[in-house]
Amino acid sequence: MNSNRKLTIAGWILSGLLALMLIGASASGKLTSWEGKSEMFAKMGWSEDVMFWIGIVEVTVTVLFLIPRTSFIGAILLAAYLGGATATHVRMEEPFFIPIIVGIVVWVALGLRNPAVFRLAFAPQSVSNTADPVERSEA
Repeated sequence: MNSNRKLTIAGWILSGLLALMLIGASASGKLTSWEGKSEMFAKMGWSEDVMFWIGIVEVTVTVLFLIPRTSFIGAILLAAYLGGATATHVRMEEPFFIPIIVGIVVWVALGLRNPAVFRLAFAPQSVSNTADPVERSEA
């Protein structure tokens, strides 16, 4: 098995673990009823109804991340979602590093699945790619 295939498999394993965590652990708590749910969400400043819809968003963007054709937009939307989670934890004066770490792992998993993501993020830009589009069209 070549190294590219191993990296792709590692990316899919990491993506699956992320999906289990995001859907199984995180979103399920927003979508199901349990004792103390209202109090916990009220402490965060959210109602149960709002948290239900946030859970739907979490599942949706996670599924988009898992589908190869929509994985890039799914990763962007997961980063945005996790930014909201970070903001909530900062506002509550709680540790806020977990959503940041999860967001980084999302992009690492996607980059392992699709090396073009790493090339896009880390490849040096040529001068012609960074020039103002208006200047290029006039040249």
